[in-house]
Amino acid sequence: MSKADDTRLPSPYSRPGSSSFTDFLGDHAPTLVPGSRSVQGGAPIDVPHGTTIVALAYDGGVLIAGDRRATMGNLIANHEMQKVFATDDYSAVGIAGSSSLAIEMVRLFQVELEHYEKIEGTRLSLVGKANRLATMIRGNLGMAMQGLSVVPLFAGFDIDTGRGRIFSYDVTGGPYEEHDYHSVGSGSLFARGSLKKLWRRDLDQDAAVRVTVEALYDAADDDSATGGPDLGRRIWPTVAVIDADGVRFVASDTLEEVVARVVAGRQEPRGGELR
Repeated sequence: MSKADDTRLPSPYSRPGSSSFTDFLGDHAPTLVPGSRSVQGGAPIDVPHGTTIVALAYDGGVLIAGDRRATMGNLIANHEMQKVFATDDYSAVGIAGSSSLAIEMVRLFQVELEHYEKIEGTRLSLVGKANRLATMIRGNLGMAMQGLSVVPLFAGFDIDTGRGRIFSYDVTGGPYEEHDYHSVGSGSLFARGSLKKLWRRDLDQDAAVRVTVEALYDAADDDSATGGPDLGRRIWPTVAVIDADGVRFVASDTLEEVVARVVAGRQEPRGGELR
């Protein structure tokens, strides 16, 4: 074989096939598909877990955000974990659940969307993206049954309808479109209560960022697995906004200012304090 032959891609890469990269991977390297592995024995595995993710619609787009803490049992495994990722130009996903599997699934999902666009020559619709992610979660059901679940929250700007949309999932991959706002993870109950009080239909982008930080602050206030604003380390939530101009992550300087206003507001006398 000549040196030029050595540089060619293996034959599976040159054969026509599905527009799904996950299907391609399952056919030719199934051990690399996250959900294809199994855990021997019935003992639960202690792995880092990501926690609270929130998403909300605002006037002109949608926003998705997550705290930065990863926990392993009663320990803080990481203070600055990234839990929100852009999946293509007009969508992003936030992850809760087993961190390593979730990150692996997100990376595969990113390739899945790019592969589809290259093969089909067009972008997958937002609902199509949500359904592709549902299929990948369903493929992880065996691992979820052994305690290694992945529970993402998916959000994107629908360029066909001109609005932001939010999709949640259960561990079996069932996709559900959420309206206005939603949250997942161990602190989601507290975050959703906060969103319920603060969300308005006419929120602009700046107000939506403030409401998001308030919701994550409330989640961290009552859920030990959710990290609050870390003023000492200057660690802020990860916030991505998605509108007709695409996905953008809110700058840390902007988040620092928002966090400062939220924290200052929380220092006012509150219920339960004797005066």
